[in-house]
Amino acid sequence: MKRTNYAGRTSESQIGEEVVLKGWVAKRRNLGGLIFIDLRDREGIVQLVFDEKQDPEAFQVANECRSEYIIEVRGLVRERAEINPDLPTGKIEVEVKEAHILAKSQTPPFEVKDDVDASEDLRLQYRYIDLRRPEMMKNMKLRSKVASIIHNYYDNHDFMDVETPDLTRSTPEGARDFLVPSRVYPGHFYALPQSPQLFKQLLMAAGVDRYYQMARCFRDEDLRGDRQPEFTQVDTEMSFATAEDIQDMTEGLIKRVMKEALGVDVQTPFPRMEWQEAMDKYGSDKPDTRFGMLIHDLSDIVKDSSFKVFSGTVADGNYVRAICVPGGADHYSRKAISKKEEYIKRYGAKGLAWVKVTADGYNGPIAKFINDLADPINERLGANEGDLILFVADSFHVVADSLGYLRKDIAKEMDMIKPGQWNYLWVVNWPMFEYDEGFGKWIAAHHPFTMLNEEDLHYLEDGEDPHKAHAQSYDIILNGNEIGGGSIRIHDPKVQEKVFKALGYTKEEARARFNFLIKGLENGMPPEGGLAFGFDRWVMLLAGADNIRDVIPFPKNSKGVEPMTAAPGTVDQEQLDELHIAVKDDEADKNN
Repeated sequence: MKRTNYAGRTSESQIGEEVVLKGWVAKRRNLGGLIFIDLRDREGIVQLVFDEKQDPEAFQVANECRSEYIIEVRGLVRERAEINPDLPTGKIEVEVKEAHILAKSQTPPFEVKDDVDASEDLRLQYRYIDLRRPEMMKNMKLRSKVASIIHNYYDNHDFMDVETPDLTRSTPEGARDFLVPSRVYPGHFYALPQSPQLFKQLLMAAGVDRYYQMARCFRDEDLRGDRQPEFTQVDTEMSFATAEDIQDMTEGLIKRVMKEALGVDVQTPFPRMEWQEAMDKYGSDKPDTRFGMLIHDLSDIVKDSSFKVFSGTVADGNYVRAICVPGGADHYSRKAISKKEEYIKRYGAKGLAWVKVTADGYNGPIAKFINDLADPINERLGANEGDLILFVADSFHVVADSLGYLRKDIAKEMDMIKPGQWNYLWVVNWPMFEYDEGFGKWIAAHHPFTMLNEEDLHYLEDGEDPHKAHAQSYDIILNGNEIGGGSIRIHDPKVQEKVFKALGYTKEEARARFNFLIKGLENGMPPEGGLAFGFDRWVMLLAGADNIRDVIPFPKNSKGVEPMTAAPGTVDQEQLDELHIAVKDDEADKNN
């Protein structure tokens, strides 16, 4: 029996025609002499009808069917007596004349339906069953569609699809590398690429001119809802291009994906926002512009306040900033505000000051200290009676991180974000360097190969402070999520040497780590730049999913484990011996 079409694509235009369908038994209803089966494949569901009087052999097959059995049927398409408006095929059904069971199934561990009541680990353990669910199959189809559009777009703009190595050298790029031991060279390791960054720059030195790749990348970092240890990156690079050229090319891709994949028109060019403005107003380098509640600096107003927390903070050269929550006075109790205060301590905040705006002035723990400043504070914040004002007093990053979190969290809780918004924007003019508290040193805000703004190159000279420099870098943001980032690259080896120096590398250390790139710079590197998309994260947002794992076929769970295959796992001692690796036994060490 040769399949004539997908079950979910069976249509009214086929009424009276004979069709052959194959798929899974989604639901079975036995009404005595009639059995109804919902047949499911990747395109959807169609109802099958088995009549014992008309086709007894087919009826007997249907009687043996159970959930998730795979069957093939031959039958006639006819109108349904009762229309099902919830199904695209709800106006028709198939009267089955012949049927065969192709494969039987055990009782599935969970029901194959949307909004299934099953733990994520159970779903991932039986991922091949989980992917049969309509919402998951819809996500996989969207992922495939977006990938197809990307390939077509870049092919039509003269980009070359070039593969780069998956076994390479360990280089510092912001996260831990996954290391692969070499059997042939004991004690030596390959690293799985965090990104193809260095290779795509060298492809520009090779004259490729325009490169793209759907690249697999690997980062050994702590996981969360929008991160995976292995992920797909839409990687691009262009020779002789300005930042504006790259941004225009990227906007063209986004516009096409939105139209062809979702049927949504987005307006270009996208807004450009300075990094400093994003941090000042939104408390984040990935600002969510779908709602207001902006952060305002009140340092100049409260610098002489009798509230010593505020005046002392300003005197120390730090900041007092606040957000105004419209209607928040009734929405948030003292207890609820205390929970917010406890949460923002993870960002380094020492506390959360607040007042509620009433007709008679401020009400709250610090009201008596700042009631005399109510008019200028309210004017700057646009605060009105019934609003809640939240203050944080601390260093720049603590204030930004704390209030940035609060504005997003409160916006979700109070339903301030209207659905159906697609707010793309560019964040530009980033600092070249940022201080990493965890590492206790200066690191590159994007990566060490980013070109500085021309007017900031003097900061790399001796006697200057390089950490004041800004870079020709840019991130593309969607609804408060970074979906991509890029920059113009350094093509002058002397500038690259000075950047390495600013990052604390000696000439010898830089050569040891990046000699192949430095040689490329010394042998004719064109001015060039590029951008990389987080493909999985972008598809997650396009699908309206809450977790990146919902758009990846076989993801790891939140602990970095793949439940279906139980990876990572142990290996035989023989394999370890071949690699000259000895595994430390922590239990044995404890006993000794």
